[in-house]
Amino acid sequence: MPNRTLKTIKFRNIDRAYQLAKERYASLGVDTEKALKQLARISISIHCWQGDDVGGFENAGQALGGGLAVTGNYPGKARTPYELRADFEQVMSLVPGRHRFNLHASYAEMDGKKVERDELTAGQFKNWIAWAKSLGIGLDFNQTYFAHPKVVGGVTLTSRDAGTRQFWIEHGIRCREIGAAIGKTLGKTCLTNLWIPDGTKDTPADRRGPRERLLESLDAIFKKRIDRKYNVDSVEPKLFGIGAESYTPGSHEFYLGYAVSRKILLTLDAGHYHPTEGIADKISSVLCYLPEMALHVSRGVRWDSDHVVTLTDELQAIAQEIVWGGYIDRVRIGLDYFDASINRVAAWVIGARNMVRALLLALVAPIEQLKQFEAEGDFTSRLALMEDAKTLPFGAVWDYYCGQKGVPAGETWLAEAKRYEETVLSWRV
Repeated sequence: MPNRTLKTIKFRNIDRAYQLAKERYASLGVDTEKALKQLARISISIHCWQGDDVGGFENAGQALGGGLAVTGNYPGKARTPYELRADFEQVMSLVPGRHRFNLHASYAEMDGKKVERDELTAGQFKNWIAWAKSLGIGLDFNQTYFAHPKVVGGVTLTSRDAGTRQFWIEHGIRCREIGAAIGKTLGKTCLTNLWIPDGTKDTPADRRGPRERLLESLDAIFKKRIDRKYNVDSVEPKLFGIGAESYTPGSHEFYLGYAVSRKILLTLDAGHYHPTEGIADKISSVLCYLPEMALHVSRGVRWDSDHVVTLTDELQAIAQEIVWGGYIDRVRIGLDYFDASINRVAAWVIGARNMVRALLLALVAPIEQLKQFEAEGDFTSRLALMEDAKTLPFGAVWDYYCGQKGVPAGETWLAEAKRYEETVLSWRV
């Protein structure tokens, strides 16, 4: 049977299943068509560092450090910016919706001339900006405070040495300017995020000093006013890291206070808290005080191990809080994981599709009925419907959405990823 005929039959089957699912959801007051339109407007910021193991292109062979480590040596790692961009284009062809690309400062293209991080300009990212413009996608940006000789003793903005602090302050200033240039050129606001690895392995005698130096450094970085139409700033806390297990100056409480008092965004990373602590419940709390916030969605296994995002209860809880709380326009969703033990393109796709899938699950949940039961104090019915909703025919709606957006439905995307591995990735040595 010709391939076109097979595709036609498969589409008809997907459409037939969707129509049945649509009716089932409608019986609970859920409009799946409305949900699909809402989902299409949500853009995920997909991280560059999954494609090359956080390597970047400014310092070939530079060790990561700063509490970062990548495990695995699966063949096919992107070695150049051109390969990384090509890999991401393949990812976009397999993930439904229109999404963004999240870039780190260490992915600067030097064109044969070494430019230090405190001297970076938009010129080192002109190829990234032109590429994004050609694809019609937005870019987000991250300041890079790791994998550099000036991460002295594991510290950057909290260093006792004024010269070291000033180097990193200038890096932060430059990155905000680059973010603004990205936003202005693309006509899509850039989020520039700041995270530092600073901390101590064992119990410190002085917790106050590093935090006061960090506060002073941050105020210097954010002193210049930048039009929020082009760039918005965010700070990202962390509980601990490798080599910083006992104390991090940039804790959740520190950055929450800073973000609220300085009127900038707070980024919650799903892996940056205690292993038994989830970030879903923090979203509505933070948004009581901030107009916007950002997320780095990851999956920690026993520690902040940045595993590929899977459709866990935690991921679904995050999506539910965003959707059910009415925060879709106030939360900037990004991904943050890196797995070098499997096909990197497939890892990108699996995590991104799961984030989108979790959002769709939240959108087609009978939330209005659940809220009504809750308002009436009928907690028995609330719990019963929550559980029954878990077996509604969601898969048919997901497959239909993938078909709508021109990407493979179900597990069929994997064949495309394998084909790309065979024809492109396997030739990289």
